[in-house]
Amino acid sequence: MITRLGHFASFVKKGRFKLITFLMTFSVIFVSQCQTSPQSRSIFDNNSDVGPVTHTGTAQFNQSSKKYRITGGGKNIWGQKDAFQYLWKKDSGDFCLTTKIRWVGDGKNAHRKAGWMIRQSLTTDSVYADAVIHGDGLTSLQFRKTKGGQTEEIQSPVSAPDFIRIERYGDVFSLYISKDGKQFQPVGSVSVALADPVYLGLIVCSHDDTTTETAIFSKVDFKSLGIHKMEDRTIESSLEIISVETGQRRIVYSSDSHFEAPNWFRDGKSLLFNSDGRLYTIPITGGKPMLLNTDFADRCNNDHGFSPDGKLLAISDQHEGESLIYVLPDAGGTPRKVTELGPSYWHGWSPEGKTLAYCAERNGNYDIYTIPVEGGRETRLTDDEGLDDGPEYSPDGRYIYFNSERTGAMKIWRMDSDGTNQTQITNDDQYADWFPHPSPDGKQIVFLSYDKEVKGHPANKDVALRIMPSSGEKPRVLTRLFGGQGTINVPSWSPDNKYIAFVSYRLVGNKN
Repeated sequence: MITRLGHFASFVKKGRFKLITFLMTFSVIFVSQCQTSPQSRSIFDNNSDVGPVTHTGTAQFNQSSKKYRITGGGKNIWGQKDAFQYLWKKDSGDFCLTTKIRWVGDGKNAHRKAGWMIRQSLTTDSVYADAVIHGDGLTSLQFRKTKGGQTEEIQSPVSAPDFIRIERYGDVFSLYISKDGKQFQPVGSVSVALADPVYLGLIVCSHDDTTTETAIFSKVDFKSLGIHKMEDRTIESSLEIISVETGQRRIVYSSDSHFEAPNWFRDGKSLLFNSDGRLYTIPITGGKPMLLNTDFADRCNNDHGFSPDGKLLAISDQHEGESLIYVLPDAGGTPRKVTELGPSYWHGWSPEGKTLAYCAERNGNYDIYTIPVEGGRETRLTDDEGLDDGPEYSPDGRYIYFNSERTGAMKIWRMDSDGTNQTQITNDDQYADWFPHPSPDGKQIVFLSYDKEVKGHPANKDVALRIMPSSGEKPRVLTRLFGGQGTINVPSWSPDNKYIAFVSYRLVGNKN
């Protein structure tokens, strides 16, 4: 339950070693395995109405313009049953689907939908995932995880993009949007179990069964990414930045190597992350990661972060066996040991830079401790049964936020910096919450949330980044992604409070 697993790590934290758009005034191109190349002929096998419709739908392909014109009726694609027009083919494996969509006419209902759908069957209550643009511009990744179950969705922060793309890697479906069909911005991901072969194709729903609606699909591209067994898949990691205000995401760097846990440098221009026991830096504008010199500390796990003045870096390293905490210059150098007892996992600096907060196992229990940055005697702040983890100071030093399972479910807690007045601050039943990170101005807290049924904080799960006011109001979902372990273990706010850095993952087919 307490183990911090890397995706394919050979060691694990807490007892073993861990492996590790349009947002700003600059942009970085996300080069996926899916490069658009519009088809010269229809790529679909058939069309049919799914569910009860009053007006029969139609689908046409224009050979000269390479455009599809689809007209459909149907009450809705939502709830437990769907009704719409479907232009489809059957296929298997991973794939990438891209198109540009234009509605014909003003439309009768703002919630008419057009887009891509991947579906288990042509029954009205089938399991599915889709990427749709509504008549009013709302763009979302919709999905039904069980036959006859309720439909859910992940909404795009950007309305009416010119291009939409949905990718399938195994059971994970991801939505991307673009203005030019070249640079794609990630929106969100979700796991939906679909057995091959599946139906995939273009859809139109009028959202009003008394009429029909028509959409034109251009630059339609289907790209097969192969058929892969789970054991043949490898991890692709993406270092991302998300705007707290708009929810828009931008990929800084992607690699088929596994990496985790980004921090911001205090100048706001670069990021630090962990990979294979070493630390690397990269500009927020992208580029090639550069190794940070940590001397003998070459088994760093994913707990690291800068002092408030930016001059020192705290790390947790296991070259001596158990994880111990060290500090070194922010630009790299020889680490100095802080904790003599292990295992100890760093998580926070006090605002004046004199004290470190960390999670440590002593006598079989994991609790929150503090220690002077110069070393010395550690102070135990929690003593309840169950895991207490992820301590981080509020910017004014008054509080320490942490996550605890003492009430049976992992939740976010807060205590005074001396360990008194321990209070639970997330209470909803849907999630298990980890790693609270207060914003530099102290106004908000971001944290990682799993489904409540998930134990520990494993890799390769559907997770959400949630954010809440530090005053304790209800959290909101900032974004949903495929990740977990390594996504946001450490302080991840930009110095100006505007952005959060995190890592997302996907299980792609082995390229070898």
